[in-house]
Amino acid sequence: MIDLNDHDKTKPYKGHYKRDLAALQDRLERILVAHIIHGRRAVVMFEGWDAAGKGGIIQRLTATWDPRHFEVYPISAPSAEEKAHDFLWRFRTRLPQPGNVTVFDRSWYGRVLVERVERYASEEEWRRAYDEINAFEAELVEGGTTLVKLFVHISQAEQDKRLEARLDDPWKRWKTGLDDYRNRSRREDYLAAMHDMFARTDTGGAPWIVVNGNDKKAARIHALTAIADHLEANVDMTPPPLDPELERVAKAALGLD
Repeated sequence: MIDLNDHDKTKPYKGHYKRDLAALQDRLERILVAHIIHGRRAVVMFEGWDAAGKGGIIQRLTATWDPRHFEVYPISAPSAEEKAHDFLWRFRTRLPQPGNVTVFDRSWYGRVLVERVERYASEEEWRRAYDEINAFEAELVEGGTTLVKLFVHISQAEQDKRLEARLDDPWKRWKTGLDDYRNRSRREDYLAAMHDMFARTDTGGAPWIVVNGNDKKAARIHALTAIADHLEANVDMTPPPLDPELERVAKAALGLD
């Protein structure tokens, strides 16, 4: 059972952050190339508290990726068109093509988190959503898409520190709004919803990875390592052989022996 209370304590990163991050980004770059070569699809999905650091992780995840082969979708309130369909429709329309990776900054779990807590969905709708979500994720995995689900957790004290920084720094003020404080005031309700979510959707085919986000450096290394491990496990990492004819022509053109 996942208990977020187990992830409240800050654990500073003790390694060489810049060197370790660079090595991970090199590894992730090769992993994306392997997906391109072999036509593999992957979805990397982030949930977590406001100000938990999801954006910083995503920024570093995609820093060395070919922009032609990944998309990042920040998920907010559904549009009028999206509300006219079932809650999974807007995610189905954003799934990756072969050779691509899709990153969701928040996800279909909004139905059993914010929509549950804020009563945007009825109890019947959010209770039914657990089975709908599990079926959707099973369909993705069975269809050959690698699914990585991460939840970035921070303590109340750390969240408050980061929210305060967003008020003090004028260049961070765009990142905060009234919703941050509305959600903060209902932390216990959100914790209850999160623990129900883990209990109902932490499956063998689509397990949750909880990242302790209290230390940003440790969180980034943990998250990128977990993503790399999961993606690499589901794609052939053997580089393609050099075509003999291409090699002959290239060597002649470049004056190589």
